[in-house]
Amino acid sequence: MERIYRELPLRDIPWNNDAAPELLERAVTSRVPRPRTVIELGCGAGNNVISLARLGFDVTGVDIAENAIAIATASAQRAGVACRFVVADVLGELAPITGPYEFAYDWELLHHLFPDERERYVGNVHRLLGVDGTYLSVCFSEDDRQFGGTGKYRKTSIGTELYFSSEREIASLLSKLFVIDELKTIDLRAKRGSHRAIYALAAKRKG
Repeated sequence: MERIYRELPLRDIPWNNDAAPELLERAVTSRVPRPRTVIELGCGAGNNVISLARLGFDVTGVDIAENAIAIATASAQRAGVACRFVVADVLGELAPITGPYEFAYDWELLHHLFPDERERYVGNVHRLLGVDGTYLSVCFSEDDRQFGGTGKYRKTSIGTELYFSSEREIASLLSKLFVIDELKTIDLRAKRGSHRAIYALAAKRKG
């Protein structure tokens, strides 16, 4: 990720969009009661975080790539938007991040994490959320055909390797720590065409 954010123009990074997707904004703003504190895991260049901060949310963005966080911080300063960015590994201890947060999400992050890493990651999300916290995840479906092939592991043109999930896998991953409110496969607009993606919205289990 450091190489990507160091060497590629933002316009050439497939997941980097100028503003938060409408679907993401709607998922956060439609919650009742409306969450105040929000965290994005794998925030990249920070565009989603900045968009939500403009809507009045107290937002923190986390990414492992220092170059991405530097870009995000500079963008927020130029925009005059108050939000926080932290360099941290979403699979690590996340010591710089205290929480609790009312809403946590990852947008096109989970397909960068392989199955043997995912339980640890979801455990971290669970710990970051408050008692009534909500978690949203959107990741590529095994039915997606944008990258060619049909395997679970696929290489992209910029050198990343992704893991493509089924709804059953996501349900199994989340069900130990979360109560799933919504799980569906959607068409997710991309810079070129669209992806088949799994949309999962879940509430933190209590007790």
